[in-house]
Amino acid sequence: MSDAAVEREFMEYDVVIVGGGPAGLSAAIRLRQLAAEEDFDISVCLIEKGSEVGAHILSGAVIDPIGLDALIPDWREKGAPVDTEVTADHFIYLGPSGGIRVPNFLFPPLMSNHGNYIVSLANVCRWLAEQAEALGVEIYPGFAGAEVLYNEDGSVRGVLTGDMGVAKDGSHKDSYTPGMELRGKYTLFAEGVRGSLSKELIRKFKLDEDREPQKFGIGLKELWEIDPAKHKKGLVQHTMGWPLDNSTGGGSFLYHFGENLVSVGFVVHLNYKNPYLSPFDEFQRFKHHPSVVDTFEGGKRIAYGARAITEGGFQSVPKLTFPGGALIGCSAGFVNVPRIKGSHNAMLTGKMGAEAAFEAVKDGRQGDELVAYAQAYEKSPVYKDLKRVRNVKPLWSRLGTFFGIGLGAIDMWMNNLGIGLPFTLRHKKADYESIAKASECKPIDYPRPDGKISFDKLSSVFISATNHEEDQPVHLKLKDPAIPIAYNLPNFAEPAQRYCPAGVYEVVRDDDGSNPRFQINAQNCVHCKTCDIKDPAQNINWTVPEGGGGPNYPNM
Repeated sequence: MSDAAVEREFMEYDVVIVGGGPAGLSAAIRLRQLAAEEDFDISVCLIEKGSEVGAHILSGAVIDPIGLDALIPDWREKGAPVDTEVTADHFIYLGPSGGIRVPNFLFPPLMSNHGNYIVSLANVCRWLAEQAEALGVEIYPGFAGAEVLYNEDGSVRGVLTGDMGVAKDGSHKDSYTPGMELRGKYTLFAEGVRGSLSKELIRKFKLDEDREPQKFGIGLKELWEIDPAKHKKGLVQHTMGWPLDNSTGGGSFLYHFGENLVSVGFVVHLNYKNPYLSPFDEFQRFKHHPSVVDTFEGGKRIAYGARAITEGGFQSVPKLTFPGGALIGCSAGFVNVPRIKGSHNAMLTGKMGAEAAFEAVKDGRQGDELVAYAQAYEKSPVYKDLKRVRNVKPLWSRLGTFFGIGLGAIDMWMNNLGIGLPFTLRHKKADYESIAKASECKPIDYPRPDGKISFDKLSSVFISATNHEEDQPVHLKLKDPAIPIAYNLPNFAEPAQRYCPAGVYEVVRDDDGSNPRFQINAQNCVHCKTCDIKDPAQNINWTVPEGGGGPNYPNM
């Protein structure tokens, strides 16, 4: 992306942070806290590709406050938007026409949500950004980290922000502004799941060597304003089973919070086999199930979004450090899958990474590995949190929902009693390797959306407030433009048409059904990264569009 002929400005900092999610903001806050505590000034810059901090943040979310407690102990007094405590915790196994509620006493204590809070994680991040700026952090929203910069010795020097005002054909428009080099003694990457720069760093420094492949899910979410008579503030409800079959992992969440608001979401594990499966359409038909449909009747859908989720857990966490920087938060994958929680671990790893970087800068170092961060992780609550649930996802994948989750619950109980399995099960293969040939699978006939409870993709993208400058290079790069039609279509019925939750990918034909062509509607992209993960040929490379583009999630 860099152009040697373009003269670029640069700014130098002690620490550069890429990404304004829970991990990046926590790192920024902790660095400036330490600067104040130890009277040692340290300059911190944070860039965020969204139009504002929080614009691209999408999560359920029920958060464990352990992360906030460690970072800002007086967060309650400071007015954090964390005020709906969980009051009821339901788990239901669904069949096609009914469901069975699983008694809470069967679940190991770590699965309890009591003491946790239902929040808009986007609003929590907006609040964290205010705390960071008050401490002296320089935050630049609307600037995407487009390229990693390296020193002559191979260590990371910082990042280059994306050029602005580049036309689709690569020419410079009148509004052209070259990207800026942000140089740091250390750079912390907090891009979230499948970050484009983090992916490069993992490959370049072989950070995933001797680790299991990372696993992923796609999470789709809607925010509803419902009939006040149906609102049960503090209710947390999770389901498994229908509409997914036993061999397809996933489930739903439904959280009542705020003033008559309900967050409803659906997760599909991306190791599913049937290329005809559409996670978006599974979500839409789920809402018609008798156990949940009454919640939405008479209500109004006010927001929609989608985002990939890391699910590999303990055995898939890559090496966290490399010369000149580190991975924090979901760039490394610290989600606890059974608990459906990761923001607390993102905050804690951001804090640990910041503490290691601060000590290094204070000691006059730069460009080396933050070994203290990796050592702190191995002694931390995050490590313990992931280790005790490490076998749940592999059991689920191998044995299916019914038996896999049952055995996973037993393993979690055993871990709770200090007698967990003495070994760690492997994931074995990446999610894209799990997809079966179309000839081996049955097409799925999804019901048409009714426009009241269920909706189509384009109307959903509309309420995500997604916007991209149309005259810019397509940020979804095909390594070989022939593959979608020549390979994916005959072998897998080109699954990009279905796994994308935003209608980005289409196979278009002439009126007589001939001459199939692969069309990319990049302006629809909600930055979920599913295509980068699930494409069976690994032919799609998700890169950052012009800064400020993408969704603009309110209250998500």
